[in-house]
Amino acid sequence: MVVTEIMNILALDLATRCGFAFESIAGARESGVADFSPRKRQVYGWRFIHFNVWLYKWSERDLDLVIYEKPIPFHSGQAAAQLAYGFSTRVEEFCARLRIRCESVQPNVLKKFATGNGRAEKAEMIRFAQALKKGVTDDNEADALWLLEYAKSLDGLLLATPS
Repeated sequence: MVVTEIMNILALDLATRCGFAFESIAGARESGVADFSPRKRQVYGWRFIHFNVWLYKWSERDLDLVIYEKPIPFHSGQAAAQLAYGFSTRVEEFCARLRIRCESVQPNVLKKFATGNGRAEKAEMIRFAQALKKGVTDDNEADALWLLEYAKSLDGLLLATPS
């Protein structure tokens, strides 16, 4: 199954160190990590404000699709789950406001797609991501790169146009 149209795609691994990967219609790619660690003397909610500002800068890229890894409740602890769910609601709202297609992927599905093993460890995801981009050392960037590849493999019919 292949996406039938060429798109600007943003892939996100939602975490304090948010992995991102972008591919444009022209084929330009970029990836990395945006750090939303708490800043000194700021209340917890500021992390969401900083994330929103960063996310809305991507709207300048005429996105057609945003895909993110679905948070798992309490997988890495309550605080990490709360942050991931908070970021995911902001991604969903961002896409709804701007009428951008939005998809989420279960972590085990992404791991199986990337490595053949739905229970792959972070180090394995990074190792397999080296085939996509040399020098990848961060598991969040590795996941984002695999999300981008997963999005490109989706059947165009699975991507519902926002109404």
